[in-house]
Amino acid sequence: MAFRDTKSKIIIKTPEQIEGIRLSSILAAQTLEIVAPYVKQGVTTDFLNKICADFMLANKAIPATKGYNGYPKESCISVNDVVCHGIPGKYELRDGDIVNIDVTTILNGFFGDTSRMYLVGEVSEHAKKLVKVTKECLAIGINQCISGTPINNIGYEINKHATAHGYSTVYEFCGHGVGIKFHEEPEVCHIADKNTGPILAPGMIFTIEPMINAGKARCKIDRKDGWTARTIDGKLSAQFEHTICITKGKPFVLTDISNEFEIPESVF
Repeated sequence: MAFRDTKSKIIIKTPEQIEGIRLSSILAAQTLEIVAPYVKQGVTTDFLNKICADFMLANKAIPATKGYNGYPKESCISVNDVVCHGIPGKYELRDGDIVNIDVTTILNGFFGDTSRMYLVGEVSEHAKKLVKVTKECLAIGINQCISGTPINNIGYEINKHATAHGYSTVYEFCGHGVGIKFHEEPEVCHIADKNTGPILAPGMIFTIEPMINAGKARCKIDRKDGWTARTIDGKLSAQFEHTICITKGKPFVLTDISNEFEIPESVF
C-alpha cells in the first residue's frame, strides 16, 4: 500500500524485530498464494477480499488496511486502469483483466506488506508485456538495495527501465518504511535522481512497489470513494511489491516465498 504520510526518523530494526517482521511478511506472501486459484473470470473482487481476510484472520493476523484512515476493506484490489488502492466490491473479473492484490498483515504487532499481479483468462500481449516489465522493475530496484547505496538509486533505475520500454512511472505514490508501523520513513520513490537521498544501512526495512503505467504517469482519485487511484488516461497500470531488509551483503526480500532472491547469511 502506497502513501506519503511518514514523519518519523528511519527505524533501524533489531534482530528480534526483523524476525517478527519476517514472519508477518511470509504470511502476507502466503495470502497472495492462497487467493491465486480464485482470481478468474466471474469472481467478484469482494469475494477475493474475503479469501484474503479469512486466511489472515485464521492465522491470527490482523489485516492492516481495514479501518486505516477509514479504508473499508482487508485488501486493495486494483483492476486494469486502477493504479492502487482499489476497494474490493461487486466488480466481476472479466477475460483479459489484469489484477493487483495488495495485502498487509499485522502478526504479533509486526507488519508485512506485499502485492502482485494476476492475469485473468486470455490477456493481450501488450498487457502481458506491461506486467512483465513491471516485475522486472521491482527486481531492478531490489538489486540496488546494498548497504552504502543512496536510496534514490532504486527509483532512478526503476524509471530508467520503465521508460526504456515506453512506459511511465507513477510518482504520486511511493514505497515506504514498514515493520513496526504500517508506514514509516524512508519514502522510496520509484522515479528519482541518482545518488541522492538517505544512505542504505543494515536493519532498514521498507517496501519497493513500482506502479508502471502504459500511458501517462499521473493518477486521479475517484471522488465517490476517495481512495481508488486510476490512470489519468484510462490506460493500463501494473504493480509488484516486496518488503526488503537491508543487510551487510545482499538484500533480504522478506516477502519472497518462491525463492526468487537469495537469502543472505546475516543482516548485521
